[in-house]
Amino acid sequence: MNNRNIRRAGLAALLWFGLVSGCALTPAPAPRHDEQSEGAPLPYEPSHTGVQAAPALPVVTPEVVRNGPRRKKKIALTFDACATQGPSHFDERVIRTLIDMQVPATLFLGGKWMEEHPDETMELAHYPQFELANHTYLHPHLPRESDARVREEFSRTQDMLYTLTGRRATLFRAPYGEVDARIARLGAEAGMIAIQYDLASGDPDPHISTKRLMDYVSDQARNGSIVVMHMNGRGWKTAEALPRIVLHLRKKGYRLVTVSELLGRPPAPPVSTGPALRD
Repeated sequence: MNNRNIRRAGLAALLWFGLVSGCALTPAPAPRHDEQSEGAPLPYEPSHTGVQAAPALPVVTPEVVRNGPRRKKKIALTFDACATQGPSHFDERVIRTLIDMQVPATLFLGGKWMEEHPDETMELAHYPQFELANHTYLHPHLPRESDARVREEFSRTQDMLYTLTGRRATLFRAPYGEVDARIARLGAEAGMIAIQYDLASGDPDPHISTKRLMDYVSDQARNGSIVVMHMNGRGWKTAEALPRIVLHLRKKGYRLVTVSELLGRPPAPPVSTGPALRD
């Protein structure tokens, strides 16, 4: 990833000093996607200096989607990125593989992760093959939170995404795989549908081998699968296994697509005047 310009550095500094929050993610036993929070939630600060409010999206019908149509040989690879309680990480090798192998993917970005990786977020938005989606701000257990807090998690992440890229997400993924009818409804009010998965790769497990990860995803994937992996450094063998996963799936005749394409949905509407896109 290359540095774009001085304006981005200034924006990154503004975001760093204007936003204070945190999120927890720990590895889960493969092949489950079973993240556990670490300790009590960090203080939640709803005000965020230097971040512009994203224009609202139209309300949509509440949905919880775990897979696409089974009649066509299409699969969506998705990658989560949320921050941890310490400095968050970015596994550039995962993204480099996707770019080099020309693989479309849907990236579920946490607001705190974007705050800590503004340059990388802006860079990702320059690649049309990547669909950027909402993974909440602090990665809380949403069913335990009030309606107001859930709305704030969604909107604050949308605002960060808009400020950095000029984009708005039409899809969200609930942390820890925890989504119910109320969460789906609140997401729909924000113009997003809930996207979960039918194939958890198990890549948060530090004990999983590259071969096991590759074999598991390649063997378990089926028509319409939505596969979840990680790009925040918590996918311990993801970068090593990903090239062979892609090759194996393509060899079996699968076409790799974004979640929106898998579902036959239009991509998120472009915002040509977004803050990060102005020169």
